[in-house]
Amino acid sequence: MITTALYITIGMVMLAVLLNTYRLLRGPDAPDRVLALDTLYINAIALIILLGITLGTRLYLEAALLIAVMGFVGTVAMAKYLKRGSVIE
Repeated sequence: MITTALYITIGMVMLAVLLNTYRLLRGPDAPDRVLALDTLYINAIALIILLGITLGTRLYLEAALLIAVMGFVGTVAMAKYLKRGSVIE
């Protein structure tokens, strides 16, 4: 029962990844693409955690935390670039 729910959840998150990838490639402007990229890394974190739950290991939690930190820094850098035109002042 639980494995069926995990597989359904993985399928739904993969669908969200595909939709985010479409928005990333076809977004009308840069802020939409940044938002799609932000949502894409959140979905990647969800997939990695679901994989860790499915395999029954805690090793994937560390990878998810690293992606979360790198995604946050990337989102802040892109927002600063879109606002000011440069990342480093």
